[in-house]
Amino acid sequence: MTSRIRIQQQDFDLAEEYELLRQTDSAVGAVVTFSGLVRDFEVEADVGVEDVTCAKKSIDSLSLQHYPGMTEKLLEAIVEQANTRWNLIATTVIHRVGDLAPREQIVLVGVASQHRAEAFEAAQFLMDYLKTQATFWKSIRRDNQQQWIHSKASDKQAAERWSRSKDE
Repeated sequence: MTSRIRIQQQDFDLAEEYELLRQTDSAVGAVVTFSGLVRDFEVEADVGVEDVTCAKKSIDSLSLQHYPGMTEKLLEAIVEQANTRWNLIATTVIHRVGDLAPREQIVLVGVASQHRAEAFEAAQFLMDYLKTQATFWKSIRRDNQQQWIHSKASDKQAAERWSRSKDE
């Protein structure tokens, strides 16, 4: 399996990354990509979808920090777990760090496989584990004040479903 993992400050070109996945091997039958963006608001708490409108607070920027060396090793381990669970041809994980403005790209997860089900599941697995297992620290800036963002219960629940066996 071909694996590309990058942590970087600069933006990435989604079309270019897709093309690299698509061209990896003639056996590629499916490519799934997910690109996460900086929202212009932060939800104050883990509230239901129906409550989100009253819990939104606008932000000026998002800051992402990581533990160099350790974060890359964790990302490699997460990608290896995905490859063990599914027959993947290629993966791409790009995570940006530094100060990001609303609407900027934060993360790209891309998966190439022979079949779409594997690609969709593996991409979701990778993103769920990135949100909960990778060493990234996130803070927002609003009205010249910094606020650290904590893990959400919903992210942990999403990752926990993968701890069961693949066939359950």
